[in-house]
Amino acid sequence: MKEVLRLGAGSGFWGDAQDPAAELLEKGELDYLCFDYLAELTMALLQRQKMKNPAAGYIPDAVQCMSALLPEARERGTRLISNGGGVNIRAAAQRIVEGARKDGLSGARIALVEGDDLLSKLDLLEASDVPLTNMDTGDENFSVIRSRVVSANVYTDSSGIVEGLKGDADVVITGRVSDNALYVGPVAHEFGWRRDAAHTDLLAASVTVGHILECAAGCTGGMSSRFADMPRMGHVGFPIAEFRRDGSADITKLPGTGGCVDLFTVKEHLVYEISDPRNYLMPDAVADFTSLRLDAVGADRVRVSGVRGKPAPDLLKLVVGYQDGWIGETMAFFPWPNAYDRACKARETMLERFERMGLAADQIQFDFVGLNMLHGPAAPAPERKLANQMSEVGLRCAVRTRTREEADKVRRAGTHLWIMGPGGTSFGTPMKTRPIVALWPTLIPREFVQQTTDILVA
Repeated sequence: MKEVLRLGAGSGFWGDAQDPAAELLEKGELDYLCFDYLAELTMALLQRQKMKNPAAGYIPDAVQCMSALLPEARERGTRLISNGGGVNIRAAAQRIVEGARKDGLSGARIALVEGDDLLSKLDLLEASDVPLTNMDTGDENFSVIRSRVVSANVYTDSSGIVEGLKGDADVVITGRVSDNALYVGPVAHEFGWRRDAAHTDLLAASVTVGHILECAAGCTGGMSSRFADMPRMGHVGFPIAEFRRDGSADITKLPGTGGCVDLFTVKEHLVYEISDPRNYLMPDAVADFTSLRLDAVGADRVRVSGVRGKPAPDLLKLVVGYQDGWIGETMAFFPWPNAYDRACKARETMLERFERMGLAADQIQFDFVGLNMLHGPAAPAPERKLANQMSEVGLRCAVRTRTREEADKVRRAGTHLWIMGPGGTSFGTPMKTRPIVALWPTLIPREFVQQTTDILVA
């Protein structure tokens, strides 16, 4: 019976580097390697892909990475867990099975966890008088967007992952579980933790450690306010958690890799994307981040201990994605001399073109790249003389419309600047219009969610 589990973070988002994960698998002596690919908007984007192609809807990176790592993972006894199934978990699992067969991995077991997709249950939720109040705005009129809904995925707990591991799965692939559930699942499975009062603090500890790990390089120097001091970030080491049966864990990384693990990097990620630190509400447990203790116990090694918590909440977060218009966008860059004046003249010209073309816009946004694109109205107003001394200034225009046809007028107005605009202007390829998918986050009773786990064998 294991007393210490070694869990590695293999990914923090869709598009993350894969070489640190391969390095962890090769050198990390891991029991589990876990991959987080999903953001809130991702599910709606994947659902749109699936609507166009029923075979799509999963994260391609997840299938490619699981398939590439599976031969070595089986050899080393490391099990892979990923939420890259997106909105088509079964298709992703089938692709991994196909890859395993091609690699001669007969008998490889791929578990798929379904149950987070509640698109077909929205009518039932409404009929059951579930309020579906928007958590961000307080809007209670869900019916206004009902006909435009494209996705509805609930954050689920780790119970489906546990079932897959009980079934001796080599790979577990899920949809929208909570990010930290990827780590809670293997810990709860290996240590036999149940969802009862005796294990509440232990589950809260696993939620906490999962939160620290879930963004991979986020706790080994990435996104840090001390980024300038971080060594060799191009060869950063993804984190490892050595998790003990008593709920304590050491956060570390492979020797010789870039980045850093110290009290500061762990604290920085501990407070990342949270609201109330005393009540970090997750489907597996509620963690109190103010209860824990952090200790530096060696080079690139921080111990997390003493986490307290409360039982899992009765309500789960459901994120509904819905169609909310279109975006038309253009970009142009203007050279010295008088780059800022040129950009201002181009903005004036585009507004005149919009008026002439009869553009029906809900919102028009202009940003001066290099001056206010990141900070928007919080940026100080540019001093004209200084701004005109800049080597170049970019102008981005983004317009929100109700229809694709109106959004296309923005692209056309941008191309009109090719000759109507200031001399010396540099343009890229005209940008395609794209639909807007907005999010409606809400809470629903846990009783409406039922996870199922199936195992496919290569």
